[in-house]
Amino acid sequence: MRLQRFSVPMETIKNVKPLSAEKLFDLLKTEFADYINTKLGSNLAIEYAHVYDVINILFPEVIEGPALTITVNDEELTVTVMASGSDYNTDLLQEHLVGFLEVQAG
Repeated sequence: MRLQRFSVPMETIKNVKPLSAEKLFDLLKTEFADYINTKLGSNLAIEYAHVYDVINILFPEVIEGPALTITVNDEELTVTVMASGSDYNTDLLQEHLVGFLEVQAG
């Protein structure tokens, strides 16, 4: 059986500071895991992949493949849910990622 992947645009955050994709990638690697695990009271393993202006966020223990994608430009950060068909609550992951990005980019 083949797993279908659906992507759904989530939210756009104004890139006020502005953050480059490289700087945001570094912030995600160093601060996002602690941020979301504190919010969820969990210990999720998180992996990141960065190519040009796109950053993929993976939660390999609970979702197969990329769960969330951030596209970065000078004006905004666009977050897309890549695992909307997942059994895991991607809305909750989205909520906390957007909260983190608003703090970092605003």
